[in-house]
Amino acid sequence: MTLSEENYLKAIYHLEPLSKKGVTTNALAEEMQTKASSVTDMVKKLSEKGYAHHKKYQGVTLTNKGKGIAIDIIRKHRLWEVFLVNKLNFSWDEVHEVAEQLEHIKSKKLISQLDAFLEFPTHDPHGDPIPDKTGKINTVDKILLSEAKTGDHCICVGVQDSSSNFLKYLDKNKIALGSAFEVSHKEPFDNSVTIRIENRDLIISNIITSNLFVKIS
Repeated sequence: MTLSEENYLKAIYHLEPLSKKGVTTNALAEEMQTKASSVTDMVKKLSEKGYAHHKKYQGVTLTNKGKGIAIDIIRKHRLWEVFLVNKLNFSWDEVHEVAEQLEHIKSKKLISQLDAFLEFPTHDPHGDPIPDKTGKINTVDKILLSEAKTGDHCICVGVQDSSSNFLKYLDKNKIALGSAFEVSHKEPFDNSVTIRIENRDLIISNIITSNLFVKIS
């Protein structure tokens, strides 16, 4: 299996929950930043190899075989992110691109040893769950901060946007996984939110609250 094929399987896996019938060619082309014709060719290859199903005018879905490979790639990616942050002191906005390269390492023994070395982490530095070696993913009850109500006590448990700019914004405002705060005000005009965190008030825009996952404590 080529790196490109693995990247497509991972992309389809992430996009499938957003579509009831299947991932469209255009959605996949946008995700992969390529032409629709290139997507069509790749989907055909994946279908021929038994990794995906494609229905005309509906979209593509993964077979159990394809889904298993996608989950394995995601597992490796998130374990490497933990390693880079916890052991090599990368910041959480630096690790994604490096993990994109490391996720394609094939050695099962290396990944098993890495998991043990990291003491079997359940979540990556962005709060996303790490599949175990059987492919099981334990999810956490969470909502977007934009859905929280005034007076709610929240704990940051993840991000929807893992771009460098967004993560740097959170770092600048000292918001990290595990940060606790209270929603002290919601502005109806622009949906901005004021939170009370570490004895200071911070006004957060709707763009930020729509990309920050919290659990209500």
